[in-house]
Amino acid sequence: MPRVSQDHLDARRRQILDGARVCFARYGYEAATVRRLEDTIGLSRGAIFHHFKDKESLFLALAEDDAARMADVVARQGLVQVMRDLLAGDSAHPPDWLGTRLEVSRRLRTDPEFRARWAERSRKITVATRDRLLRQREAGKLRDDVDVDVLTSFLELVLEGLVSHLAMGFPADDVEPVLDLVEETARRHRAGE
Repeated sequence: MPRVSQDHLDARRRQILDGARVCFARYGYEAATVRRLEDTIGLSRGAIFHHFKDKESLFLALAEDDAARMADVVARQGLVQVMRDLLAGDSAHPPDWLGTRLEVSRRLRTDPEFRARWAERSRKITVATRDRLLRQREAGKLRDDVDVDVLTSFLELVLEGLVSHLAMGFPADDVEPVLDLVEETARRHRAGE
């Protein structure tokens, strides 16, 4: 039997995650049956579940992958940039990312086991946001009258509010000035500004 390269395995895993993102966004977690996953991904259940233990592990890996991508953007450009990318459609899979994010939120509310498994993985965005804010504060660009943990929570709450806003189908054309205000709220103000 020929040996499969790591590059091939990585590409297959990426194919599965990308297809699963579309399937979960389209049908939600519960209605994304194995048959629908097979059809959307274009692979057999054996091929899919060779890489992932079960549907929940696949979904958790997908949500973790999205969180890692978001954390990368946060580390480089900040959490508000993640929100701007979502609005502009510049993220890799904006509508599908939103679907995954909404499904994570729903499962966090309704599934205690999922909540416990997700808690250990969801810290990536929080840590990246906090670390970026600390770097911004050290550079003199961030206000110093509010604790960094409070600013981190503030930005995360704004993200969740934006996700809810988009999920309800509200228009997003007037959200950019709101994000400008969010950024301005966190910036350091010097005398005379």
